[in-house]
Amino acid sequence: MARKSGKKYESAAQQIEARPYTLEEAIPLVQKIKFAKFDETVEVHMRLGVDPKHADQMVRGTVVLPNGLGKTTRVLVIAGPDKAKEAEEAGADFVGGENMVQKIQAENWLDFDSVIATPDMMRSLARLGKILGPRGLMPNPKTGTVTTDVSKAVREAKAGKVEFRVDKTGVIHAPVGKVSFQTPKLLENAAALIGAIVRAKPAAAKGKYVRSATLCSTMGPGVALDTTPYNLKAV
Repeated sequence: MARKSGKKYESAAQQIEARPYTLEEAIPLVQKIKFAKFDETVEVHMRLGVDPKHADQMVRGTVVLPNGLGKTTRVLVIAGPDKAKEAEEAGADFVGGENMVQKIQAENWLDFDSVIATPDMMRSLARLGKILGPRGLMPNPKTGTVTTDVSKAVREAKAGKVEFRVDKTGVIHAPVGKVSFQTPKLLENAAALIGAIVRAKPAAAKGKYVRSATLCSTMGPGVALDTTPYNLKAV
């Protein structure tokens, strides 16, 4: 893998033993070997034993990380006037209705990290599928971003709600915080995310569910995780 900081990357990689690590071992190691000058994001990557081409094997869900993501989430709420005040009071950064849909469509405006919509606005939002869909921003009832409980959705988004979804290769990529976090907080976040993914196992999935899992920072090498605990029935 070509990296701009090749020597630093190789030096970091050499500190990783050729064995699977427990989560408790992996997190402090990732923090120790980080080398970028910015506060990197810590990420979990999990390869699952599912075929996402089949709808009954799709793995998708959300989890509110106990310690957030270490960044400010800009929330856009698209709703009617009756829900606008509720959204503003809950802390939404941008609130509007059809005017917001038109702004995104006409200006390709994307200065937000999460979109929450009320069910009555979904017909208008359908026009934005090609803009929001590829960026993972399209509201969906399954992730709680299409809802009449706008206040709850905004609070969760602000608190560090993470959406996870298996890609076409059967892999989930998701952030769990910043390298600068205290180790116990990163551990809590990572455990919450992995637990949610394990609980989201489809009934149609056969065989080993978690094939492999890796923890890494934005620029750093991956640390292989021991998947044994994640393949036990009781998690």
